[in-house]
Amino acid sequence: MNKPSRTEKIRSRLEVEFNPTALEIEDESHHHAGHAGAAGGMGHFRVRIVSNDFKGLSAVSRHRRVYAALAELLKTDVHALTIDARAPGDLSG
Repeated sequence: MNKPSRTEKIRSRLEVEFNPTALEIEDESHHHAGHAGAAGGMGHFRVRIVSNDFKGLSAVSRHRRVYAALAELLKTDVHALTIDARAPGDLSG
């Protein structure tokens, strides 16, 4: 059995935690070749997530929830994370 990729690990954790209606994860590590975090084998990711769990929360609270869900991966797999977390019906921006 193959070891899950970092993207698959992120997807799994976010799906379990937030049951999103939409989820996109982009590995942007190739844009950061030579960067300190990339040199250590950790990646740079962009996450776009839409979940009912974010209704009524500020952007900061939404980001904190995502960081908490990925806390273990932030120690081992993820060096940088760009987050776009929305509730259904939020205006795109």
